[in-house]
Amino acid sequence: MPEGEGREEDRLPPQSGWTGCSVCCKSSWNQLQDLCRLARLSCPALGVSKRNLYDFEVEYLCDYKKIREQEYYLVKWLGYPDTESTWEPRQNLKCVRILKQFHKDLERELLQRHHRSKPPRHLDPNLANYLVQKAKQRRALQRWEQELNAKRSHLGRITVENEVDLDGPPRAFVYINEYRVGEGITLNQVAVGCECQDCLWAPSGGCCPGASLHKFAYNNQGQVRLRAGLPIYECNSRCRCGYDCPNRVVQKGICYDLCIFRTDDGRGWGVRTLEKIRKNTFVMEYVGEIITSEEAERRGQIYDRQGATYLFDLDYVEDVYTVDAAYYGNISHFVNHSCDPNLQVYNVFIDNLDERLPRIAFFATRTIRAGEELTFDYNMQVDPVDMESTRMDSNFGLAGLPGTPKKRVRIECKCGTESCRKYLF
Repeated sequence: MPEGEGREEDRLPPQSGWTGCSVCCKSSWNQLQDLCRLARLSCPALGVSKRNLYDFEVEYLCDYKKIREQEYYLVKWLGYPDTESTWEPRQNLKCVRILKQFHKDLERELLQRHHRSKPPRHLDPNLANYLVQKAKQRRALQRWEQELNAKRSHLGRITVENEVDLDGPPRAFVYINEYRVGEGITLNQVAVGCECQDCLWAPSGGCCPGASLHKFAYNNQGQVRLRAGLPIYECNSRCRCGYDCPNRVVQKGICYDLCIFRTDDGRGWGVRTLEKIRKNTFVMEYVGEIITSEEAERRGQIYDRQGATYLFDLDYVEDVYTVDAAYYGNISHFVNHSCDPNLQVYNVFIDNLDERLPRIAFFATRTIRAGEELTFDYNMQVDPVDMESTRMDSNFGLAGLPGTPKKRVRIECKCGTESCRKYLF
């Protein structure tokens, strides 16, 4: 059998009946089907018959030409090298989605280059090469989208879109669902839980928030009812209440379908919601690697030179730890800054009650429409709301904000809002 790469589940099993050793085939199921078609052989075991013997899968379209009103496309076949690409008349192609996307890309680029949308009879080499790069980029983003959804542990799905440039998936980013603990840092699990029968309406001893001398955070719709600056104490793994407890919100993860998209104003990647989000509803956590402030200072100097801002100080009670989402993170890695944001930061405690290590949760400050970009204020500051919360005069924002010992290069703000402060820091 020829060698090739394929998914493990597509590999053929060893043949039975051998008296000696047997070896799994290194070719995938699809590759073996293609070999049968090239050799014009039917194979019932592979599902190749005379009916589908001449069916091949289009990977993407490389070029276009029109001869006597007949349209032709240069086809890159899935599983075959570029040298095996062939010109095919449109009526031979069954790939409706790929055809539509090809012409959409072509028309958009023609408008940008020549201010016209009707394709010429022959494409110039530069334009054809752009369409190939765009097709390869789109396939790479589709694979990345599949990887992100395979790794997520939350309900909300993730889509990826770039209709702005040829940038593909970030080269150095690993999707995680919860904090990754850095060297020398320990998360201590909570030792006790509540005994409530109904945590919202009949809390025992004030439930988990009351045990920590704080207020219950949510209403019966799961919306936060605390003012920004007050901490949220959710029920934990040792509590008697179940998964549907109204005091379990952040721990359930992202519930909305979100899209990572390329912005068209130079802000890189961004995140928008694909569903309407109600005011005061939990949207996502800021997840990354927990590191010491000393390590954050070292990394911050590197990020400054790159113009990156992924360090988030955990300064609820003291500035000891920082979350770095530059390499390890979730979808919050791609959320942009705004001086007029639609997300508000809250400190949340669940299974770990160390006040130096809160979880950072984003809640909607208002109703957010489907298709709207999600943003938070990188330089968000929250004042104490009452005498009991003086410890919560936290500087919710990225590491190196004014007032901290870390010194950062001033970064220009591109949020474009009327209240823009012109600089992030």
